[in-house]
Amino acid sequence: MQAPEERLGSFYLGAEYDLASSKRLEKPVHYDARDLTTHAVCVGMTGSGKTGLCIGLLEEAALDKVPVILIDPKGDMTNLLLQFPELLPENFQPWINEDDARRKGVSSDALAASTAEQWKTGLADWGITPERIRLLGQSADYTIYTPGSDAGVPVSILGSLAAPRLDFEEHAETIRERITGTVNALLGLAGIKADPTRSRESILLAGIFEHFWKKGEDLDLTALITSIQSPPMRQVGVFDVNTFYPEKERFELAMAFNTLIASPSFQSWLSGDPLDIDRMLYTAEGKPRHSIFYLAHLSESERMFFVTLLLENVLTWTRAQSGTSSLRALLYFDEVFGYLPPVAEPSSKRPLLTLLKQARAFGLGCVLVTQNPVDLDYKGLTNTGTWFIGKLQAERDKQRVLEGLKSAIAEAGGSGGSVDYDSIISQLGNRVFLLHNVHEDRPVVFQTRWAMSYLSGPMTRPQIKRLMAPRKAAAEPKPSVSPAPASDAVTLPPMASAKEDLSGGDGTALPYGFTATPPGLDPSVKQLFVPVAIDARAALENYARQTGSMPVVSARQLVYEPVVIGSASVAFSDRKRGINENLRLVVAAVASASMSGAASWDESEKLAAGQEHLSVLPDNRAAAFASLPDNLSTSRNLSACGQPFADWLYYHSRFQLTVHPGSGLFRRSGESEREFSIRLQQAAREKRDQEVDALERKYAPQLERIREKIRREERELAQDEAEHQSRKTSELVGLGESVLGFFLGRKSTRGIGTAITRRRMTSNAKADIEESHDTIAELKKEQETVGAEMQALVHEISAKWEHPEAELTSEELAPRRGDVTVNFVGLGWLPFWRLTIAAPEGLTTVSVPGYELAETIEK
Repeated sequence: MQAPEERLGSFYLGAEYDLASSKRLEKPVHYDARDLTTHAVCVGMTGSGKTGLCIGLLEEAALDKVPVILIDPKGDMTNLLLQFPELLPENFQPWINEDDARRKGVSSDALAASTAEQWKTGLADWGITPERIRLLGQSADYTIYTPGSDAGVPVSILGSLAAPRLDFEEHAETIRERITGTVNALLGLAGIKADPTRSRESILLAGIFEHFWKKGEDLDLTALITSIQSPPMRQVGVFDVNTFYPEKERFELAMAFNTLIASPSFQSWLSGDPLDIDRMLYTAEGKPRHSIFYLAHLSESERMFFVTLLLENVLTWTRAQSGTSSLRALLYFDEVFGYLPPVAEPSSKRPLLTLLKQARAFGLGCVLVTQNPVDLDYKGLTNTGTWFIGKLQAERDKQRVLEGLKSAIAEAGGSGGSVDYDSIISQLGNRVFLLHNVHEDRPVVFQTRWAMSYLSGPMTRPQIKRLMAPRKAAAEPKPSVSPAPASDAVTLPPMASAKEDLSGGDGTALPYGFTATPPGLDPSVKQLFVPVAIDARAALENYARQTGSMPVVSARQLVYEPVVIGSASVAFSDRKRGINENLRLVVAAVASASMSGAASWDESEKLAAGQEHLSVLPDNRAAAFASLPDNLSTSRNLSACGQPFADWLYYHSRFQLTVHPGSGLFRRSGESEREFSIRLQQAAREKRDQEVDALERKYAPQLERIREKIRREERELAQDEAEHQSRKTSELVGLGESVLGFFLGRKSTRGIGTAITRRRMTSNAKADIEESHDTIAELKKEQETVGAEMQALVHEISAKWEHPEAELTSEELAPRRGDVTVNFVGLGWLPFWRLTIAAPEGLTTVSVPGYELAETIEK
C-alpha cells in the first residue's frame, strides 16, 4: 500500500483489517499521540505480534521526537537499535540466530540474505522507504542501560539516595512516598520482607531518610549503614530509638546492608550514569532519548529493586513538570507481569499505580504490555484509555480483558453495547489487533505495519556490549592537548623566586621593568588583586593548546601586571516579558602611559571573578610586579576613568535574548541551551496540537453539514428505492391484469392509460434513485475535498512546528542611562605565569594569563 502522508503527532500503526474476508484494507490507521496521555495497555499471547506493534509505536514516538523510558525485562526492546536504512544482508548478518539457520538447513549468510529481502519486501509493502528509516535514526538518541552490569551503559543507584530537589514543606507527601518506595526497594534487595507501615526496619529507615532529606542532605549506602547503627533521631514515635529498635538488632540490619555492598558483584551498581530521569530523557544538547533499561540478566529481587527505584524517580520527575495536554514523554513497560499484580503489594505497585492516576496531567503517557491480563491489577486496567488487544490464549484471559474493557468504556462515559467485542477478539489472528480508544467513536480492527527495526528477538549481554561499544567509546574523555614528546617535558620546575635569573642569561635578578614588591602609593589609591584562578600546569596546557604542542619549561614565575579595574552593575528590564535582570561586571582595561579614559575601555576584558573575589593582598606565590604608569599613581587620575567607564557600559552593554517568535518563548536567565531546547520542543508540540484542534473545530461544522446531507440523501435514497420497487411491483400487477383482460375479451383504453401512467411513475422513481446516487457521490466528493483541504492545512501546521529551533532569533535589551551604576574604579593587578621555554633557537619567555575571563561583556 502507499504510505500515508507524514504527520507529526499522528502515529502510523498499520491499516484497517476486515475479519470477514481476512484481508487488509487500504485505509491506514493513525493514532493521535495525545491519546497516550491517558495511557495504554497492550495484551496478546506469544506470537500475537505485540512486540512488532509496540516497536512500531515507539518508532513513531521517536519520529515525533517524544522521549521514552523503556523497562525491558526480557530484552526484546533492544531491537529498536537495529535500524538498517540500506537493508543489506551484511547489516543483518551479525544479528542472525545461528540456531535458526541450522534448523532451516541454511548458512547464516544465506539466512541473512533472505532476511534482508524479507524486510525490504515487507517495508515496501507498507510504503516505508529507506529515507524514513534514516529519519528514525536521526530523530532520537538510543541507549541501552544495564544496571548491575557493564555490558551496556551501567547505572549508578547512588543518585536515588540523593535528596529530591523539592521543597519538603511544599512536597512532603510526594517525598514521603518516594522514601517509602526507596526503603522497600532497599529492604527487598537485602532479602528482608517488611511491611512499610508496621515493620521496624521500614520505619527506622524511613525516619533516617526523612531526617536527611528534610535538610536537603544526600545519603549514600555508607552513611545509611552508619545511621542505622547510630540513628540521627532520638525518638521513633513516643519511644526512644533504643527501646523501639534495640542496638544489637540494629547492628544485624546494618550487617545485612554491609554484606550487600561488600559483595564484588554489587560494585557495578555504584558506577555509571546517574539515575537522573531528565538526563535519561534528553541528551546534553536537548535531543530526545530512548533509554532502554535491560533487566534480563538480573535476579527477581534485583529487578524489583531497580524497577522500584526507577519508577520512584520517574514519579518525582513527573511531579516537577508543568501541566500540559500534549504528550511530553512515555514510560514503556514491557512484560509488566509481577510488577502490578491484582492481589500482592510489591514495592513497584504503588508508584506505578500513582503514575497511571496522576501522570496524565503532566503529559507523561504509560504503556503497559503483558501476555496475560489476569496478571494486572484491576485499578490499573481501568485507568488506561487505549487498549491494543491481540490474539489471546485462554478463555479466562478474554473474559478478564472484556471485563476491564467494559469498565474502561463505562469510566469514559460510553456504553459499548453496540459492539460485539467477544466475537471480535475471538477472530483475531497474528499481527491483527483490536484498537479501542476512549477518545474515538468506534473500535478499529487493524493489521500492524512492518517494523522499521529488525526484530531479531531478545538480545544477550555480548550482543548489547557490541551495540553499545561505539557509544561508550565516544563518551570516553579525549586528551585536551597533543601528547608531549617525552614524559619530562610536562614536568614543571619548582617555583622560581624573585632572586632567580629568569631573564634568559642577561644577569639581572628580575625581568626588565618588574620589581619585587608592589609600588608604594598614597592610601587614597585603592589597589585590588585579581585571584589566581589558573595554576601553572593549566596555564601550560592552555599555551600548548594554542600552539599545538607541549613545550619544555625550564622556569616559571607568577607575576602581576597593572590594569584599571572597574566594578559596575547594569540593569535590564522588559515589562512585557517579565524580565528584570541585573548584570554585575568586573572589567579590566590595560593600563598604559597613553591611556585616555574612554578609549581604553574598548579594549577591556570582563573578568570571571566578581567584586567579592578581589583581594587587597597579592597571592603569596607572587615574585614580581610590573612597573606602574605615572598617570595611574593618583586617585584623581583613576577617578577620571569612572565617567568614561559608565558611558562605555551604557553604549556597549546588551542583554542578549534568544527568542522564538511563533511561541513568544525566550531563554531565561540562568537557563542552559539544553533546558531551553527541551522547553521549546514541548511548547512547539503544544502549539501544534492547539492549532490542529482549532483547525478541526473550524472545519467540523462544515464537515458535519456535509455528513448530515449525505445521511439525508441516503434516507431519501432508501425511500426512493422502496418507492421504485413498489412501482415496479404495481406495474407488473397492472400488466398482468391487462393481459388477463385481453384473453378474457375485455377491451378498454383505460387499462392502456393506467399502464402508461404506472410506467411513467416507475421511471420517475428510478430517476429519483439515480439523482440520489449522483447527489451522494457529489457530497462525498465535496467531503473528500474539504477533508483534503483540512489535512493540507494540518500538514502546514506540523511543518511549521517541526523544527522550532530553526526560527530562533536574537534580540537585545539596552539599558537606560539610569540603569548603569559604577561601584568603583581603581588600580587592579592581573596575575600572569611567566614561563621560560627551551626552544631550538634558545630560551624564550612567554606570559600566560593566570586569571579567567567571563564569556562576553554582553549576555
